[in-house]
Amino acid sequence: MLHIANAHGPALQRAVGEARVATKPRDGKAVLDTLYQLGCGKIRVPKTHGNWLEAVLINTSGGLTGGDRMDWGASAAPGTHLVVTTQACERIYRATSGAANVTSTLHIGAGARLDWLPQETILFDGSALDRTLTVDMAPDATFLGLESVILGREAHGEDAHSAAISDRWRIHRDGHLIHAEAARLDADDILGRTNMALLDGARAYATLCYVAPDSEQHIEKLKALVSRHPTAGVSRIGDKIVLRATGVSGYRLRKIIMPAIAALSGAGAVPKLWSL
Repeated sequence: MLHIANAHGPALQRAVGEARVATKPRDGKAVLDTLYQLGCGKIRVPKTHGNWLEAVLINTSGGLTGGDRMDWGASAAPGTHLVVTTQACERIYRATSGAANVTSTLHIGAGARLDWLPQETILFDGSALDRTLTVDMAPDATFLGLESVILGREAHGEDAHSAAISDRWRIHRDGHLIHAEAARLDADDILGRTNMALLDGARAYATLCYVAPDSEQHIEKLKALVSRHPTAGVSRIGDKIVLRATGVSGYRLRKIIMPAIAALSGAGAVPKLWSL
């Protein structure tokens, strides 16, 4: 347990969690190779009816606030398929100081596939999140990755104007950087929330990235899917497809994202926990 100095009282306890999972091939299926857990970071591996292994990430602290830290890791061995999701939406609570820090590090071996499909992150008013996703993949591997954010609790009428997030992606393929982005939304950043070129008043947004040798086969169906939604767009560069979407609510965002995931997912659907 990490302790943070507090000028107004005793040191505050902070949540620290770390968990990693790795696959190996056996009889044409992906099976569990290694699993490591520390602190509030837990992983469960439910049974599936396919040839992939599904790993469910769990933060037993119930949410994160300033000074908390979570480190996730996932590795798909050559020729295996790993699907990673979360038990529920991650919640980032109001912070007295500092930001919650979340890092995710993924490795995808030759001919392997990793679907990184966590449920949404909900930013409460006054929260702060610093998040980094790093992917290292083989040239013939497949990666499907999603990160989505909901600003405030809709049922409480919260708009999370004082929430802040710094979000970074780095994807390396065969040792070369093929995708890098950094998004930042500061507390009380009215322009970022209302500008038509940015969120345009949306309460939820997502980035979906697909990197694979067969990306050309998927781009047209994705264009057809997003053509029904004026707040979504998709583009392809080489073997990489990037889809971005915003929504007035988390529900509306899912109406865009879930069909796209199903179209790209090696399992042909979103993880079952998404619908529970």
